[in-house]
Amino acid sequence: MIPTLAIAAHAWGYGPGPFWLFPIFWILVIGLLIFCFKRRRHQGPASAEGVLRERYARGEIDDTEYRQRLEVLRTRK
Repeated sequence: MIPTLAIAAHAWGYGPGPFWLFPIFWILVIGLLIFCFKRRRHQGPASAEGVLRERYARGEIDDTEYRQRLEVLRTRK
């Protein structure tokens, strides 16, 4: 009986093999695509305050100019 089971198991390829990895792979690929598209959509165009913060961080404008421009931007909203 044991040799018969061994032959039958060998004939069927020892079970499902790595086929359970395919659904996990596609779930990960689809999840990664969704993550990338959502992240790209949220970045969008930079706001005026964001550009001002970046210029201040790079040292292109000083503290007083930053505060003056920020005040102007916030009063015009």
